[in-house]
Amino acid sequence: MLRAFALLAVCAAMLLGATARAADLPAPTGTPILTISGRIETTNDGDRAVFDMDMLRSLPSVTFETTTSWTKGVQSFTGVSLKVLLETVGAQGDSISATAINDYAVDIPREDWVEGGPILAYLNNGETMSVREHGPLWVVYPYDLNPAYQSEVTFSRSIWQLDRIIVTR
Repeated sequence: MLRAFALLAVCAAMLLGATARAADLPAPTGTPILTISGRIETTNDGDRAVFDMDMLRSLPSVTFETTTSWTKGVQSFTGVSLKVLLETVGAQGDSISATAINDYAVDIPREDWVEGGPILAYLNNGETMSVREHGPLWVVYPYDLNPAYQSEVTFSRSIWQLDRIIVTR
């Protein structure tokens, strides 16, 4: 009997812990712009984590300057680091499949989810980005700050008009 009660207590604690994690991510109040699904622990819409712009902006932001192949001159980008975003949803996989509004998709391995790595940019030169201007979300690497990011592989992972992420493997 005591053993059954202990097992019940452990199960209840695990359930409450899972509920607390889910409660840590509020539901979006604005227009959803990003959905994360797959191997994640923290959700706010069934088995998905859905973000509006205010939710993304509430996460710690990173700003850096770099040049890109798609813009003219040095640009300033601000957004949430991919590392922090994926930690926020409790990503458990080894890769993500990032998909744009037009269904273009790229895979980004866990090795890129590092401090000082790519950000999910929502500002370019202090301004929000329209769909026409690569927005509203663009995965941008600090190309000029790390020579390892100056490769065709990295450039191919720099997906713009991002609206979906699936954590895989």
